[in-house]
Amino acid sequence: MMPFNFTHILTQAVDELSDSESYKGLFHQHKDGEPLPSAPVLREIIELARAILFPGYYGNSTINSQTIHYHIGVNIEKLFNLLTDQILAGLCFNVEDECFDSTQTKRERATQIATEFVAKLPGMRRILATDVEAAYKGDPAAQSYGEVICCYPAIRAITNYRIAHELLVQDVPLIPRIITEMAHSETGIDIHPGAQIGSYFTIDHGTGVVIGATTIIGNNVKLYQGVTLGAKSFPLDEDGKPIKGIIRHPILEDDVIIYSNATILGRIVIGKGATVGGNIWVTEDVPPGARIVQRK
Repeated sequence: MMPFNFTHILTQAVDELSDSESYKGLFHQHKDGEPLPSAPVLREIIELARAILFPGYYGNSTINSQTIHYHIGVNIEKLFNLLTDQILAGLCFNVEDECFDSTQTKRERATQIATEFVAKLPGMRRILATDVEAAYKGDPAAQSYGEVICCYPAIRAITNYRIAHELLVQDVPLIPRIITEMAHSETGIDIHPGAQIGSYFTIDHGTGVVIGATTIIGNNVKLYQGVTLGAKSFPLDEDGKPIKGIIRHPILEDDVIIYSNATILGRIVIGKGATVGGNIWVTEDVPPGARIVQRK
């Protein structure tokens, strides 16, 4: 019996996988001296941010009013340093970047963005406090604000979204999307960092919620599980590829409630105070105060 020639097969696989045509569009060429985005480091950044925004609930559980200034100071310093490096990695990773800035120039920009992000943390905590309040007051099963912060997947997902959104508005490539996709994997809630979401926002249960990139959500809006705020079919360019950057997702005005598994598609407006029932497709504007339900 002839011996099995595995060496030839392995060599052939290596040759085929190394052929430039086989990895066209799938290969990121690293440049010496430029950092790469790191999922483990970004997870650490999220945990640090959660510990800063919700002290005692995340991070060091023994924190008290006498030690909080010290702990937040330590966490801010760690967050700033790690975030600066990851923002730099995002700036270096951006394949669309044609300005050929030096790594040092990009590092200066990353430091500025990280500084501005830290300055936004107090405001971020204030708006997250409204999200916690909305979840607590909107769920009869919630026993305390602490239970909401510790247990509710919506708070984790919304926290990641608000962190990612602040980075996105400062033109950080890639990193914001990684942060929201981490929450998507953790909670089943998919919020694009480009969405604009007001205060007192909550998602009950949460699994399966999708909020698209150009969605605008007002204040005091509540979604239930399985809701999709999506787009209709995409317009294509002359090469048959989807046109990027167009406005294509819904606007939800203040005080809107969307019940489970409803699908809201296209750049339509759900008017102030409207309610959309479960398992409904909506592709046209809904007037303020309207109540849209399935027919019996």
